[in-house]
Amino acid sequence: MSIRLPFTKKKTKEIESLKNTQNIPNHVAIIMDGNGRWAKKRSLPRIAGHKEGVDAVVKTVRAAHKSNVNILTLYAFSTENWKRPQKEIDFLMKLPKEFLHIHLPELMERNVRIQTIGDFEALPEHTKEAVQYAMNKTKNNDGLLLNFALNYGSRYEIIQAMKHVVTDVQNEKLHLEAISEEVFDNYLYTKELSDPDLLIRTSGEQRLSNFLLWQLAYTEFWFTEVLWPDFDEAVFKQAIEEYQQRQRRYGGI
Repeated sequence: MSIRLPFTKKKTKEIESLKNTQNIPNHVAIIMDGNGRWAKKRSLPRIAGHKEGVDAVVKTVRAAHKSNVNILTLYAFSTENWKRPQKEIDFLMKLPKEFLHIHLPELMERNVRIQTIGDFEALPEHTKEAVQYAMNKTKNNDGLLLNFALNYGSRYEIIQAMKHVVTDVQNEKLHLEAISEEVFDNYLYTKELSDPDLLIRTSGEQRLSNFLLWQLAYTEFWFTEVLWPDFDEAVFKQAIEEYQQRQRRYGGI
């Protein structure tokens, strides 16, 4: 027996805007963790946690937009997530269509542009169609870039980039001596993006889980015990305000 949970728009209480509008991170990346534990604490199926996690995505996009963040990258589905039960995978692969069906008008209104990083072609057709439609619909928007890491794994990304570098060297399109960090950046999924300034991970875990390993070299990390379905604008604001207090030296003094 399948369990279908309706998607609903929830009203959230507005909080005060950031008092300090300086030193806002240009790019915020989030490892959205804790959906399963949120559901387990309430004796609900795991998919209930994923459903609530969608509401947290909406709240976070609104918070990022309000805070003048330019890029928001969300770790939506990893290459390792294929190991989960098929029923759960099937539900996760339906989430983009249901999420976009409800929230695409609001994303358009907020001038949000959608894109993805990861092995997009390996996703189910119905998932690709829904996401591609949203990307086409929002491609001319120039506000917040909402970047979903979908079927993404950083080690896979780096290996694929290395293969392309080797191929270009063999075909004499690239000289070995010319390879640098900046050149290698252009072979990654994120070649058109700045590196994240701030990484947020929810649920109390303090690991990267194969997420943006190259790109996070000098990123500021912020961890919270809050489970992803409970993540909201207030928690996002707290992360931004703590980021604003840090000094990024990039190896200097």
